[in-house]
Amino acid sequence: MYKRLSSVMFPIFAVLLVGALVWGYQENQEKNAILIKAENQYQRAFHDLSFHMDKLHSEIGNTLAVHSSSQGMHRKGLMNVWRLTSEAQNEINQLPLGMLPFNETEEFLSRISKFAYQASMRDLTNEPLSKKEMGNLKTLYQNSSEIKSSLKEVQQKVLSDRLRWMDAETVMATQDQTNDNSIVDGFRMVNKKVQEYPELDWGPSVSNMFTKRSVKKLSGLPVTKEQIQEKAAKFSDVESGKIQIQENGKGTDWESYTATVQHARNGKLMMDFTRNGGKLISYSDTRTVGAKKVSRQEAMKQADQFLVNKGYKDMKAVNYDEFGNLANLTYVRKQGDTLIYPEKMSVRVGLDTGEVTGFQASDYVYEHNDKRQIPKAKLTAEQAREKLNSDFKENYVRKSLIENDYSKEVLCYEFGGRINGSRYRIYINANTGMEEAVEEIKPVNATS
Repeated sequence: MYKRLSSVMFPIFAVLLVGALVWGYQENQEKNAILIKAENQYQRAFHDLSFHMDKLHSEIGNTLAVHSSSQGMHRKGLMNVWRLTSEAQNEINQLPLGMLPFNETEEFLSRISKFAYQASMRDLTNEPLSKKEMGNLKTLYQNSSEIKSSLKEVQQKVLSDRLRWMDAETVMATQDQTNDNSIVDGFRMVNKKVQEYPELDWGPSVSNMFTKRSVKKLSGLPVTKEQIQEKAAKFSDVESGKIQIQENGKGTDWESYTATVQHARNGKLMMDFTRNGGKLISYSDTRTVGAKKVSRQEAMKQADQFLVNKGYKDMKAVNYDEFGNLANLTYVRKQGDTLIYPEKMSVRVGLDTGEVTGFQASDYVYEHNDKRQIPKAKLTAEQAREKLNSDFKENYVRKSLIENDYSKEVLCYEFGGRINGSRYRIYINANTGMEEAVEEIKPVNATS
């Protein structure tokens, strides 16, 4: 009996064993193939980064080498600098540097990219590179030389010692400062060098892009929990005793309060306030929204009335979107006959009842200015209209204050209309007649 059972089971176990070994071998081969592919991608991105940093250094040198009146060569050189920094940033993003402090170098490249792009896009004939900007380029030339040399040293070690990025990733994952790895140490050294570079005056157009808005810059004294409780009660029409207050980000630039009250209709009301001045940033009603029953016109009417009731005057809806049973409206403040786009907020409406279920006003809070001076337009609407495409079918025109690509507020004529079967807003600078922005207006319920 035993011999008969063995004669049957042995071949079966043998087949299973062989199958397991084959499966394990295949799994191991697939795993190794994936690791090799990842390593090859890391190596390619790193060597491309070293190459583009070398080219960046050369291109800045070429830009400095030509005569100060060579606007054409300056434009070409700056565009190449912008292209190369963009390439370098893309390659950094392909490397496993998430756990390695390399943020200073990334921001340094980002500032060079913004500076080069904005300088190359302006009219260099009328506004050539200034002495300060040329001085910045000379400093960048020296800095990029140091970064290039440091990356070359790392590259030589990678090639001579056959170093693997997968090993470097393991070192970063363990966060072991004592574990030696030439790749990790090299990038840390580069980042430390960049951190020690003196801050350059990039000009307001570039600096504004990197200025972090802080609640500490808001007007008004810090408020207490009790004051926030009263503000939340007034806004939500709920007794203050039922509202819970939580402090957020204590000791940071983003100190705030969150007020929460249990909703009578199986949900919560949540409100965020700034610590300085106690200004409302957001409001959310988490109730379940039912099937759509309310029209677009009714939703807009309810949103308009909500803002009036909450003390936000002179707000005008400039955009309307629907997502299922919710509507989202964008509002901007109107001052005289001009729309102030930096002072914008959004209102979310439940299309089952038309009640407001959400409110986001951080841009309005940070940018609001009752004493804002609106410049006078040098061009008439008719003169600005001449700058439009002849095929553009205009529906309306109005004055708007917007923030352009240089982070400057500019007065524009906003033309709304249709062309090529789509709706657009085109913003023409009211002083220069240049197109500052073009915005396609997606149809309601659009999926993309």
